[in-house]
Formats: sequence, structure tokens, C-alpha cells
Amino acid sequence: MSTQSQPIKAALWMSGALLGFSSMAVAGRQLADHLDTFEILGYRSFIGLLIVLAIGIAQRRLKEFRPKAMALHVGRNLGHFAGQNLWLYALTLIPMAQLFALEFSYPILVGLGATVFLGEKMTPTRAMTSALGFIGILIVARPFGGALSVGLVAAMLCALGFAASALFTKRLTLTAHVSILGIMFWMVTLQLGFGLICALADGHAVLPRWIDLPWVTVVAVSGLGAHFCLTTALSLAPASIVTPIDFLRLPVIAVIGMVFYGESLDIWVFLGAAIIFSANYINILAENRRMSRVARPQ
Repeated sequence: MSTQSQPIKAALWMSGALLGFSSMAVAGRQLADHLDTFEILGYRSFIGLLIVLAIGIAQRRLKEFRPKAMALHVGRNLGHFAGQNLWLYALTLIPMAQLFALEFSYPILVGLGATVFLGEKMTPTRAMTSALGFIGILIVARPFGGALSVGLVAAMLCALGFAASALFTKRLTLTAHVSILGIMFWMVTLQLGFGLICALADGHAVLPRWIDLPWVTVVAVSGLGAHFCLTTALSLAPASIVTPIDFLRLPVIAVIGMVFYGESLDIWVFLGAAIIFSANYINILAENRRMSRVARPQ
């Protein structure tokens, strides 16, 4: 396999990720009229569990599903479950492009959390990009003058949930040495339990209708597929190449929102998202330089 071919293959995998994330947003919007977020995630996790079990059986990897570092799994999935619920809730309240733009801020929050919880050094670059990302968030959300809505708050909080999930994932892969498939198994298993408990807590859980089943399946398959495509792309090319492609999610979902849901294009959302992306990209380039120095022979 030639090195030159890797970015092209990564771009092809990222097209799958773009399709998956966009499909999940559309399917979530379609289900919101009948199912609440807990029910959507519960049914999604059930289908996801069947898929992960099928993969484990086909590849003879069931031993990777054994309980290991369960406290980290629970912490990861509490953060991810909260983030996903807030994401689905915000999806019904604010334009899709605005939600995706705010979601892009979670890598910056991961960097801040890593300095607090994982003992990583707060470098001048990380401090500068965190401030730059915060400015981008303010431009997207525009909280001044009474414009801060429940949907915007939910979108910003979902980024915190995803950041917490990413920090626990780092611990699981680096210190507990849990495989990606093992992480996915415990994700769908635990979140199936979380979703059912929360859906039953209000006393009137709703079963999906026949017309809902295709959309529930799309949410499950597109979510798992998008993350698989993204992970594969990152294994084929550096994050400095993959991340700009991932950023294309914003104009793609903005067009979908405009064509199918009548959402207007907001220049401030794109400006703020561009600033958030720039902060993330500067962090990636700085990390690449640091890794190059470490790998350079003395």
C-alpha cells in the first residue's frame, strides 16, 4: 500500500462519515414527533447491540466483550448518553447547521479536560486555541441580547458530554487497553439500559410505529457507521488531513436543512464555525510538530 494513496482512501472513508452524520440528523428529526430522545437512543442501542454482537461472532472476538475497567465504561457512557440526548433535543429546536457548529467545539473542551483530569500540560498554544474556540462559540450562539435559547444551551452542553466521553475513551484505550470493538459493545449495552430506564421513568414509554422502524434503523446504523468511517480515515491519514474533510459536515447539513426544512443560512454560524475549526486545526498542527520532535532521533 503506497503512502500517497492513503489521503485519497481517507477522503473516501470520510465521505461515508459525512453521509452517516447527516443521515443521523435527518432520521432524528423525523422521529422527534413520536419518540422522545430516551426512546430513540434505547431503540438505537438495541439495534446497535445486535450489529456489534454479529461482528463479534463473525470475527470470533467475543472475548473482547468481557467486563474490564467497568468504572471507565460507565463514566464514558454517562457522558456520551447525556451528550446524545442533548444533541437530539437541540436538533428539534435550532437549525442543524448551528447544532453542528457548536458540536465542533468538543475537541477544544477535550484539550482543556485533559489538562485537568489527565495531567497533560497546558501549553501556550492550547490556551490560545481554547480562547479562540470560545470566541467562535460566542459568535455561533450569540447569547447577548436575550438570544440564548434552550436549544442553544442544549447544543453547548452536548459538546461537554461528548468531551467527557472522549476523555474516558482515552483512558480506556491507553491505560486499560480496551479494544474499539469492546468499547462499542459496552457503549450500546450500557446505553440500552440507560435509555430503557429513562424512557420508563415517566410511565408512558412509546413503542416505535412501523413507519418509525426504518428511521430508528438509520439512526443506529448511520451512527455506528459514521464513527467507524471516521476512525478508519484517521488510521489512513493524519488528523490534519481528515479534520478539514470532517468540517464539510457543516455546509452539507446547512444545505439539507435549507432544502428539506426551510432553515435559513446564517453567515454568523459559518463565521463562528470557521473560528472553532481554526482553533482545532492549530491544535492538531501543534501536536503533529510535538510528535515529530519526540520521534526525531537524537
